[in-house]
Amino acid sequence: MAQGKTGKINYRCPMCLFRTIDYDLLYDRDADQFYCRRCNWEGNEMAILSLYRVYKQQYPDMLKRWTVEEILAKNEEADTPGTPAGKGPS
Repeated sequence: MAQGKTGKINYRCPMCLFRTIDYDLLYDRDADQFYCRRCNWEGNEMAILSLYRVYKQQYPDMLKRWTVEEILAKNEEADTPGTPAGKGPS
């Protein structure tokens, strides 16, 4: 088994991220691949970046800073009777 060394950039395992686990990938210089000790995922940098894009699509507002007023307004819209959850009055 190859001894793992970290690469230049600290990547997180994309498969573990989908399960909300934050685990660093290790880098195997001989195979020129990154791998995860936790879930046995392995792949190159392009595979990591493509899976990161899929992950970011699941959380479009991840970098948005929500104010208390916005959160309360969103909760009131969801609690309005006669409208589906998340669908406010038009």
